[in-house]
Amino acid sequence: MAATVAQGIHGRRRVGMGETFWQYRNFEAHDAASAVDWRRSARSDGLFVRETEWEAAQSVWLWADSSPSMDYRSHARLPMKRDRAELLLLACAALLLRGGERVALMGVGDRPAMGRAALERLTERLLFPPAAIAAAESRRDLPSEERLPRHAQILLFGDFLSPLEDIEARIAGLAVRHVRGVLVQVLDPAEEALPFTGRTKFLGLEAEGDLTVGKAESLRPRYIERLRAHRAALGDIARAAGWQLLVHHTDQPAERALLTLFMALAQEAPAREGAAIGGGGMR
Repeated sequence: MAATVAQGIHGRRRVGMGETFWQYRNFEAHDAASAVDWRRSARSDGLFVRETEWEAAQSVWLWADSSPSMDYRSHARLPMKRDRAELLLLACAALLLRGGERVALMGVGDRPAMGRAALERLTERLLFPPAAIAAAESRRDLPSEERLPRHAQILLFGDFLSPLEDIEARIAGLAVRHVRGVLVQVLDPAEEALPFTGRTKFLGLEAEGDLTVGKAESLRPRYIERLRAHRAALGDIARAAGWQLLVHHTDQPAERALLTLFMALAQEAPAREGAAIGGGGMR
């Protein structure tokens, strides 16, 4: 899947240390004479300095929700939310590593690393975590509190249907250290549209209890309104922290979602609130 997305250096799109040409600018008084590009300057009346694009390796931490609510799909032809979240996480890690970045999985105590070995280790940690970590993460629908380096980047996958105050507190704790992040809300299409009709029994996956209703369609208008309000508030939380919120539905192609996600990681400014990825817009 990662091979379908453009390869190459994950450029920072700003001036800094690197080999890729970025731009020419006029010579300034504080510049050293050795910084002048004499070939370019010879073609004009002024002096010009050649600048390159910053290509320093970035440390990116990744996390996927493994709580019971992610073990849901509304149809046998659809993937579980957990499977789609982990697939996108691993494919994004592969792209970042190919671009020269360092990656690490949150909550396991590993330091960010580069190269193929880093991807293999991350995959093993994600799919076969130590028993103690697996038990703890299975009860947690938000990443554990972890002291990340200032100006790091973080990528979180989950349904983010937790209480908004819990989400806000966790993101604020990271943002205070100038950690930039992307939230990828992964939802089954039935969670977006509530297409059920007639007598329906809803099972609580996280000990919320069960609910049986005579006419499920009677819940639809209020449910959709509450979901939209929750997502709007989630977007506000992300925007206040300088983060991005993207939405992906499991009935949409994972490849397009990955491309949009990878492009979002390269952006310095927050994306539009609640932007849909993979062709699955808000409904």
